[in-house]
Amino acid sequence: MSPRTLLRSLAASTAAAAALALTGCGAVTSADASGGSADDGSFQLAPYIQQRVDDDKPLRIKLSYHDPSLAFATPIAAGMDKAGKELGAEVQLIGPTGGDAGKQVSEIQTLIQQKAVDGLAVSSASSDALKPVISQAYKAGIPIISFNTDNPDSEQMGFVGQDLKGSGKAQAEQLLKELAGQDVNGKSVVVFSVDTGAGWSHDRFSGFEAGMAGSGLKVVGPVNVGNEPNAAYNTVESTMSGKKDVVAVAGLDCCSTTAAAKWVAGSGQADSIIMGGFDLLTQTAEYIDRGVLDFSISQNPSEQGYQAVKVLHDFLTAGTEIKGVDTGAQFITADNLGSATVED
Repeated sequence: MSPRTLLRSLAASTAAAAALALTGCGAVTSADASGGSADDGSFQLAPYIQQRVDDDKPLRIKLSYHDPSLAFATPIAAGMDKAGKELGAEVQLIGPTGGDAGKQVSEIQTLIQQKAVDGLAVSSASSDALKPVISQAYKAGIPIISFNTDNPDSEQMGFVGQDLKGSGKAQAEQLLKELAGQDVNGKSVVVFSVDTGAGWSHDRFSGFEAGMAGSGLKVVGPVNVGNEPNAAYNTVESTMSGKKDVVAVAGLDCCSTTAAAKWVAGSGQADSIIMGGFDLLTQTAEYIDRGVLDFSISQNPSEQGYQAVKVLHDFLTAGTEIKGVDTGAQFITADNLGSATVED
């Protein structure tokens, strides 16, 4: 046994005693003949993965994103690739076009059955839909975390991404700061989302509602606009048609933000409607520069991709305890736009 292999074996044994203070995860133990979770619920690394670690083979780490066709996936993939090169891991961004949870589950199940993955990070459009397959991966002895969108109450071993409820609350509070001095009692703020049924949207909107509590503003929505840009804009336009008491508009994600900003720009009400959104696509930056969008909140997608790979790789190669990584919430305004990183 080489010194490096011996070190890794010792690291794996050390991990057996480490308590993971994370949702649905007990202590980590060395792999036995069967792998998977033990009777006490503790995690046991699959023997085939342990063998790859011992043989110094490049680890196969895959990030399953709920819709790789979204612009937001591009910086995630860039961060993932950067980590793969630095750590010598084989990385890949996978997932179904269009946010089909059933297809995402099927793809992950195939990886598990074929033993084609050594570490897995998932970003799900529907937490409930992926909860069983997260459990399946955990029980099969595959280290699994969530990134970008959380899967609370599942057997995930950690979460890498933004505090969704916290960011939604921060968005609402910033809108209220922008509205300071105005009489907003009885007026409306309209909220849009690309997928109101998704867990991340629920979390962000619940935070938004908490931030608006006691403000006197009526919260309209969230209104589902979908992923297709033209359809999203049409939904925003029909929603806003005839509304005369709107003082603020909010997008809960990259693409509802750009669709709503397009309507605000065309309506001629950019000076009277305060608008806040999420992420920093090229279009988003342009709307901020033009004064249509007052602010947007970046969740650092490249760092999400990078940290998702690193957390799993460090666990496998050094027995490093898996901990959640908060990638933060950065407010982008006209004042700091020049130094901000565009995300597509």
